[in-house]
Amino acid sequence: MTDETSLNLFQQQEANRRRTFWLVVGFVVFFAWLGFGGDYLYYLYTLQAPRQAYHHTFPWFGIALSLVALALAWYAYQTGPEKVLWSTGAEEVTDPEDPKEKQLVNVVEEMAIAAGVPRPRIWIVDDPDPNAFATGTDPLHSHIAVTRGLLDLCSRDELQGVIAHELGHVKNLDVRLMTTLAALVGAVALMHDGATRVIRPGGGGGSGDERKPSPLLLVLAVVWLISWLLAPIVAQLLALGVSRKREYLADAMSAQFTRNPLALASALQKIEGADAPTTHIKRGAAHLCIADPLGRRLTDHEGVFADALATHPPMAKRIAILRGMGYAQLKKEGGALS
Repeated sequence: MTDETSLNLFQQQEANRRRTFWLVVGFVVFFAWLGFGGDYLYYLYTLQAPRQAYHHTFPWFGIALSLVALALAWYAYQTGPEKVLWSTGAEEVTDPEDPKEKQLVNVVEEMAIAAGVPRPRIWIVDDPDPNAFATGTDPLHSHIAVTRGLLDLCSRDELQGVIAHELGHVKNLDVRLMTTLAALVGAVALMHDGATRVIRPGGGGGSGDERKPSPLLLVLAVVWLISWLLAPIVAQLLALGVSRKREYLADAMSAQFTRNPLALASALQKIEGADAPTTHIKRGAAHLCIADPLGRRLTDHEGVFADALATHPPMAKRIAILRGMGYAQLKKEGGALS
């Protein structure tokens, strides 16, 4: 691995550690705001209540929701890989029987040695569309999953390129950030659904109190409710924008591990030409895959808007970069022979 790539790797590892930490902090802070915000709204609402009525003075909601968010963040980090694999219906390859499974195991073992990481656990998703993803918390606890369609479509060299790309994500700790994010997106969706049932009009009984709330209380209540409504959307936006840039580094690491960038370029070309989106990999885990499993058109574009919302860079650009690397390598080797 060149000094420049090594420097990029170490920078990426440290950046991913920081991003994972701040992702969890942001998750907890957001739900703390929802909890303590609810406490403050309830405090204002009961402030003018009669002396004998309930006055909300202790922030039960904020403390409870902050503790729940902390527990969910810890649970998401610890069990995220298992939840991602479960959501795709992946089955682990423990005793390969057919030739394609044996080839997959051999390729993963070879590329793990080339990447200098322990061999990850290997999984197959029973989906005809070609795709692959890596998940885990670190190189010692990592998983590689490929679809059945990828095994049917790719040659051995192309499969090497794809596996090496995923091991690049493992080595630079992309998997930690992206898996934690996938798990937190699911947690946000669950909490949002539960809260929506609670705050839905007609969800609770009336108290018979006809006092009109103050304008300040109404404004704060609107802001608080909008925060709840936007929570899953914000989480999805984080998932959409998290992986686009780092795909280029994983492509470059694949070229380094295999010494054959044209193989990955060929594999990506075949994946891009697949007929339909991957059905077994849902929206919450789309950012983990080597190619956008949802087939969204935004992936094909560049610019500020696409950079913020697309999970992957344009496939044509990735292929062009890899081919440029491959042709430069062939030219260098030809010059050396002459």
